[in-house]
Amino acid sequence: MRIREWQDILEDVTDRGVDAEDWRAVAGDRAGGVGEDMYLAHPRAGVFFLKTYAKNPYEVRGVGTHVARNLDDEIGSFLPDQQESGGRFAVQSPPEDEDHAHSVSKRLQTVLETHADAPTRPQDLFDDVMDALESPAFGPMEYDQYDRPDELEALADRFEEADDLLNAELEDLIETDEVDRGFM
Repeated sequence: MRIREWQDILEDVTDRGVDAEDWRAVAGDRAGGVGEDMYLAHPRAGVFFLKTYAKNPYEVRGVGTHVARNLDDEIGSFLPDQQESGGRFAVQSPPEDEDHAHSVSKRLQTVLETHADAPTRPQDLFDDVMDALESPAFGPMEYDQYDRPDELEALADRFEEADDLLNAELEDLIETDEVDRGFM
């Protein structure tokens, strides 16, 4: 298992080249420490595990790893269903240049105008906006900003070794940064 910076893990997620709308996520408070835990999963890309904390209002620090090559039924049972109407998440990449930004903004404008003129479900609007923005990863998310969802606890148990290693790495970061609590 290779532990890397959390942003490198997100870069791996965006570079996977899999169906963007098939990602699912679970996130919440980190057990026994400052920060948050997050699992990102895709049937063809596998499962990624991140631990992060806000060093200050402008900087998030963290570590992560790829914990499973496949998303099997057991692991999938801990992740929100694609049809659930709960929270949503997205991983974004900035436009490549000014022309690309203009093209994306025109598509986004068209999507918003279309949805403004017709009845729509929030999930459908979200999905269409993510398509217009060319988001490489988005989908349903189980998230609790004040606690740990049961599914997060179950995944931590399933990937206990990774959880222990990432906890140690994140604690080293927190100590190096001389931060005794996260910024909220």
